[in-house]
Order: sequence, then structure tokens, then C-alpha cells
Amino acid sequence: MDLFGTDKIVFDLHDAEIEYYPNFFSEIESSALFHQLLNEIPWQQDDITIFGKTYKQPRLTSFFGNEGKPYSYSNITMEPHNWSELLLQIKSKVEQTTGKTFSSVLLNLYRDGKDSNGWHADNEKELGQNPVIASVSFGEKRTFQLKHNTLKEAKQNIVLENGSLLLMKGTTQHYWKHQIPKTSKPINPRINLTFRTIL
Repeated sequence: MDLFGTDKIVFDLHDAEIEYYPNFFSEIESSALFHQLLNEIPWQQDDITIFGKTYKQPRLTSFFGNEGKPYSYSNITMEPHNWSELLLQIKSKVEQTTGKTFSSVLLNLYRDGKDSNGWHADNEKELGQNPVIASVSFGEKRTFQLKHNTLKEAKQNIVLENGSLLLMKGTTQHYWKHQIPKTSKPINPRINLTFRTIL
């Protein structure tokens, strides 16, 4: 398990530091963790307002973290649930591998190909100057797209596989945006855990 977990791909991107661990969890572990998370997490669907119009967010979410540290994005403020034993186990492995500590995790459940996450950067003030974001994926693989804010030719697609870890750090959130686009293909659900530190 740990032999696979230490293999990583480092992307050579301008103004970004991105590492990818394709086999961070084994297939057996990933399948078990996916089903546990699907059934144990208190999923919710928030309203999101874009250009004055309100829509249902195109995915389900949940937020866990250290007591008293809410997280706000896109006019949504999420109060943290208390850490579960399952999430602490996943967090511990992420922290051991990355050498970073995290105070919260935002979970996303993409139920099918219609669920998505539009272009954005994780650059909220409460994340600090150069936030480290660790993203763990379980279930169906989805394409993670990146584009530079000013260099039009600077783009990158990464297929986030079952059991993988993606680490974004340095100035990535200043210069790049990312998204999980919709797909018309009939696909199974995906659960994504984005670990972060709220100051």
C-alpha cells in the first residue's frame, strides 16, 4: 500500500506547484472508503447565486474541521461538523505523505456526469497567502482542468483516479484556476476530499 502511495508525478507548470499521487490508496481501500463516506457523511445541497440568479449547487457537499472555523465561498458559509474517526484516518495519511497539517476538509459528492465544479481558485482570505490544498478522490475518475489566469497557452488536464491524491501549493491559487467540468457520458459517483488549513 505505502509503496504505491509514495509514487508521485510532479507537473512542470509556470507559477504552480502541483504533485499527483495516482495510487495513494489501493483499489480495495478506495472502494471501501468510498462506500463508507457515501453512507456516513451528512451530505447537503446548498443554493448558489451567480449573477443575481440562484441555483442548486451542482453537487453535494459537507464540511468538517476544527471547532469554530467556518468556511465561506461563493456566498456560502459552511459551519464545520466535528471530525469523524474515518476522516481523521484519511487526514493522517495525507499529512504523513505531504508533511503538512490540515485543519479542515471540504467534501464534494459528484453524483453523475451532470454534477460539476466551475472555474475557480481556492484563494479565500481565510486560507492565507499560499494555501496548500490536498485533494483525495474516490470512485469514478473525473478530469481536473487547470488554466493560467494570463497565459492562454498554459493549460493542464489531469485525470483524477480512484484513490489518488492531488497536491496544490506555492503560488498555484494566485495564477491558476481549476474546474471539474460536466460530462455527457453515463458515469458513476465520485467523492472528493479537499483538505485545507483555515487561519
